[in-house]
Amino acid sequence: MTTKKTKTFSFHWGSGHIAEEAQVTGEHNVPTFQLMKYTEGRAEGTVTLRFCQYNHRGMFSRSPLIMGIDEIGMMRDALKETPELLALMKQLVAD
Repeated sequence: MTTKKTKTFSFHWGSGHIAEEAQVTGEHNVPTFQLMKYTEGRAEGTVTLRFCQYNHRGMFSRSPLIMGIDEIGMMRDALKETPELLALMKQLVAD
């Protein structure tokens, strides 16, 4: 049985865990969208959306997220597995 380790984060305004993550493997990087839920600090009880990327060795990159057309299509499919994250993303394009 494989157990996935819960990803956590900590900023000076609060800390918490990654509630949902949509991730695809691209040619040069691993584009990732994360739903971050704050459980401590001033931001406790809030959520944020992070657009980030990992390298192919699984290390977080502090560089801006870059996605190609193919990766955007793959990400659309990956988001179908993350209902809360998908709902938040839809707010970006809703009229």
